[in-house]
Amino acid sequence: MSGCYQPCHNCIDNCIHTYAGIQLRNYCAKLMEKQGHEEPTGKAKITPGFNLPCDFVIHTVGPIVQGKLTIRHEELLHSCYESCLKIADENNVESIAFVFMFPNRPAAEIAVQTVKKYKQSTGSQIKVIFNVFKDLDREIYKELL
Repeated sequence: MSGCYQPCHNCIDNCIHTYAGIQLRNYCAKLMEKQGHEEPTGKAKITPGFNLPCDFVIHTVGPIVQGKLTIRHEELLHSCYESCLKIADENNVESIAFVFMFPNRPAAEIAVQTVKKYKQSTGSQIKVIFNVFKDLDREIYKELL
């Protein structure tokens, strides 16, 4: 939750923490210290956005896929999306953007399926944005949506 510590690393985690300002890292560090352990994969926490042009940042630890993609990886990614949507609704967040590093097609399928199922089962009106970095990803999401 406290961000990437590799200088000049171009990951989304580092970008969020850089532009939010040191206040976000400090806030997250205090949260982690208070809970006494690292954030489990698939769960979510919400923090203020600080210097970002948004009210909140919802943090989740996604599964790291090294090698073959497993059912467990897919279940954990599903849990990430669901946990983020739930905490967003609990805090009256009107829109949410998702960014994850995961194999392209399975990530898109899990994301779309989870969001559709969540919105249908809860009646949530949250606006969901899937942020993609590659044209391939955009095409996959267009196909699925």
